[in-house]
Amino acid sequence: MKTSLKNTTADDSLIIYAELNDAEIRAAQRRLKTGELTRIVPGVLSASPEKDWPAIVALHRIRLLAALFPGAVIGFRSAFKGGIPVDGVIHLSYSYNRIVELPGLKVILVKGHPQVSGDQPMSGRNLYFPSPARMLMENLTASRGAIKKSMGRTAVEGRLVSIHESRGPETLNRIRDEAHHLASLLGFNKEFQVLNELIGTILGTKNAQLGTAAGKALAAGTPFDATRLALFETLAAVLRVMPVAAKASPTITETARINFAFLESYFSNFIEGTEFDVSEARQIVLEGKIIDQRPKDSHDILGVFRQGISPGWANQSMAIGEAVLHQLRQRHADLLKERPEASPGDFKDRENFAGNTTFVSPKNVRGTLVEGSKLLPSVPPGMARALLAMFIVSEVHPFIDGNGRLSRLVMNAELSVVNACRVIVPTLFREEYLDCLRMLTRQGKPEPFIEAMQHIRHWTAAFDYTDLDRVLSQMKACNAFEKSRSQYQLLDVSYLGTEPSTSA
Repeated sequence: MKTSLKNTTADDSLIIYAELNDAEIRAAQRRLKTGELTRIVPGVLSASPEKDWPAIVALHRIRLLAALFPGAVIGFRSAFKGGIPVDGVIHLSYSYNRIVELPGLKVILVKGHPQVSGDQPMSGRNLYFPSPARMLMENLTASRGAIKKSMGRTAVEGRLVSIHESRGPETLNRIRDEAHHLASLLGFNKEFQVLNELIGTILGTKNAQLGTAAGKALAAGTPFDATRLALFETLAAVLRVMPVAAKASPTITETARINFAFLESYFSNFIEGTEFDVSEARQIVLEGKIIDQRPKDSHDILGVFRQGISPGWANQSMAIGEAVLHQLRQRHADLLKERPEASPGDFKDRENFAGNTTFVSPKNVRGTLVEGSKLLPSVPPGMARALLAMFIVSEVHPFIDGNGRLSRLVMNAELSVVNACRVIVPTLFREEYLDCLRMLTRQGKPEPFIEAMQHIRHWTAAFDYTDLDRVLSQMKACNAFEKSRSQYQLLDVSYLGTEPSTSA
C-alpha cells in the first residue's frame, strides 16, 4: 500500500509517484500538464525552479534513491565513504547496469546481489547499507573506466588497520568470518582471498605484502608512542624514590563507602563538564531519580558511582601487558554504556585534543598502553602506582570520550587494592589538577603533579563520610564546590571554625 504524499513531504519541492496512490498520481499528472509541476526524471516531479533541483536531490537523496531503485544497496566506493556521493557520483548494487543522471547526482547502477544478511536499511527505507564484510570485498574488485567504482587494495588495507586499532583483532576476525560466508553468494571468492590475506597479515598469522606504512608497522609489531613511553618512565623514576605516604581508607562502613562513591562520582563528572547541583546528583545516585531533561548526563553520574562502589571495579588493579587492552575496554564499555555515540569499549579511531595537547595517535594507542602498563610493577603499590596508572590512561586518551573519568577510576582502584584512601578532586582544585597534568605532559616535570595529588589525597582523607549531610556541609565550608581560585582557597576540614574568612 502506497504512502500518501502528505506523510512524506510538507511541500511540492519533490513529488515521487512511488509514494502516491493512484488518485494522487492522476492529480500530479494534471498539474504537470498545466505547467504547475515539472518533471525531474520519470516518476519524479517538482514545483521548484530547476536551479533548486540539485539542492532538493541532495536533501532527499535517501528517500529518492529508495523510491527510484527499491531494494538497492549502497555499494563500492560510496559505501566505503559512508554512503555519501563521491565527486557527485553514488554507486548502487542493483538488478541491472545503468547510469542515471539526477540533478547534481550521477547514480551508477552495478548489477549485483540484492540485500543479504548484515545489510541494514537506511533511514527505515527500502535502500540498504552493506555490511563491513560486503563493503570491503566490493572495494577489492577490479575497477575499469574513467569513474573507479572500487577504492582498491591499499585503501582496504588502511581501513582494516583502522578497525584493528579502534575495535581490536576480534572485530577483524568477525569480519573475515562474515566475508567467508558471503563470498560465494556474492561472487567474491577471489576478493575474499585477498581480504583473508590482508587480515591474516595484520593479525600476524599470514605474510602478505602490505602497502601502507601503518600496516607495515602493525605487522612488524604493535606500534607505540616512544615519546610518551619516555614520559611515563620519567614519572616512574621519580615515583620509585619520592616518599609517598599512605593514608588508610576512611570508609570503614558500607554507608560511608556509598557516600564516598557518590562524592567521587559527582566531582569527577563536574571536572568533565557534567554539572549538576549536588542535590540533583544526590537524587540521581542515591534515590534513583533520573533527570528527564538530562538522561545521559544522569547516567554519567551513575556510571562512575557504579564503578566506585562495585568491588569488582573498585578493587581492580590495572592489568599488565596485553591484558590491559581488554580490561580498559571493558571498563569503558560499562562506564559509557548509555552513550552509544561515544563508542563504548572501542578505542578511538581519530585523534583527540585538549587545548594545545594532542594525545596519542589512534594507531599507537594499543602499543603505548601495553608498553606503558609494563612500568607499573616497577613502582611501589598504592599512591605511587595509582598516579602512574592514572597518567598513562590520561596521556594516551584511548577513547573518544570519558578518558578523564576513566583515568581517575583507574587511579582510585589502585588505592582501594591496598585499602588506601581513594582521591576526590573537588571543583575548586580542578584547575590546579589540570595545570599539573599539563606541566608533566609539556615540560616533563612530575614533581608538581605528585605533590598536588598528595595534597588532595590528604584533604580527601580528612573527612568522616558516615553522615552525608555533614560531609557536604563541611566540604561547602572548605570551598570544595567553588570554581574560582582567585576568590577562594581550598581549606582543610581541620581548619573549620578557626578560619575567619572563606575568601583567599
